[in-house]
Amino acid sequence: MSERILNVKIGKPPEYHLERASRMMESLERGEQPEPYHAIGFDDMSQFLSIFTPRCWKALAILRESGPMTLAELARRVRRDDKNVRRDVERLIEWQTVVKDEQGRLIAPYSEIVVDVCLPQRQAA
Repeated sequence: MSERILNVKIGKPPEYHLERASRMMESLERGEQPEPYHAIGFDDMSQFLSIFTPRCWKALAILRESGPMTLAELARRVRRDDKNVRRDVERLIEWQTVVKDEQGRLIAPYSEIVVDVCLPQRQAA
């Protein structure tokens, strides 16, 4: 599988993402072919952790190591009930960290997930 990196930004203001998108559009308008950049953002750590639970990380790791598999096979490998794994997988699909191939098997499309946490800035007195 080719190398694809997902950049997870936590606590970055919306302006950061808009500026990045603007630079990408300007590059395209100049006829340049920018490097693909895959990113998702969360307001804070609690929002991130509500999606990327330890069980979800385990499922992602197994999918990445083992390749495409059915939901039933993933549930068997993580030793959890299909219903609970389905709920986690649906959440990961919403956040584009799991996709389905042509046969409907689950895939972890990213070779790396880089998590960037922006700490709150000190407020002016």
